Amino acid sequence: MTETAAAFSWKKGILTAALLVLSLLFLLPFVWMLVTSFKPESEVFVYPIQWIPKQWNAVQNYSEVWAGSYPFWRYYLNSIQVALITTAISVAVSSLAAYGFSKIRFKAAGPLFLIVLATYMVPHQAILVPQFILYRRIGLFDSHLGLILLGSFSVLGTFMLRQFFMGVHNELIESAKIDGASHPRTFGSIALPLVRPAVATYAILRFIWTWNDYQNPLIFLRSDSLFTIPLAMQKFTSMSGQFYSLIMAAAVSAILPLLIVFILGQKSVIEGIATGGVKG
Repeated sequence: MTETAAAFSWKKGILTAALLVLSLLFLLPFVWMLVTSFKPESEVFVYPIQWIPKQWNAVQNYSEVWAGSYPFWRYYLNSIQVALITTAISVAVSSLAAYGFSKIRFKAAGPLFLIVLATYMVPHQAILVPQFILYRRIGLFDSHLGLILLGSFSVLGTFMLRQFFMGVHNELIESAKIDGASHPRTFGSIALPLVRPAVATYAILRFIWTWNDYQNPLIFLRSDSLFTIPLAMQKFTSMSGQFYSLIMAAAVSAILPLLIVFILGQKSVIEGIATGGVKG
């Protein structure tokens, strides 16, 4: 038994070391991006690579990105507004729909849920033209409201949260019904707290997807003042294509909110994945 445990510990140590080396390799491009954003342009392509800059130019680079001729703060506010509102609406809608499909019994529940799932098989690119025409006619084109509505309803979010709501024991729902609780009260006081890790996980994913969305803003926004970070990055790159230190500073600024959101919510993400694994 001792030899088996020792052999297992030895193999586990090798696997851990291999994964550590692999993770460092994956991190190298991000480290290079961060270091480059601190360098003057003359040191960017020096060979061999200088991981510690001889001359720190961080203040000038980030000042140019945030307050230069193409200020990032304006597009940051746009992206934060769109991402937060979209995430809030999407989480609310998906949670309510998931609860309805999993805990409210009605005859059309099965067929209706299949219809909802069937819409997920339609590629988003296939409906871009009808959406574009519709948005032009109803006055939602070139507006943040239209962009928010595009990401506020998610079949994937409804399906994912439904699987977690199905794990809530029906006896709890029946007990609440016997006590006179309505479905909104049961949803808010009993069902939703039990699936909090899953809801938090979906909220984080929805925020990341919305923040990184490039296709919808590209098609449905025209005014420069309404641009989000992905469009701002494209324009900034075209304007500063020969200054890689500025591009790296802009890239670091663009991914910083995603890192903050993940760091703050990683516990909920891990808890949600673990809960899903146990239920599965």
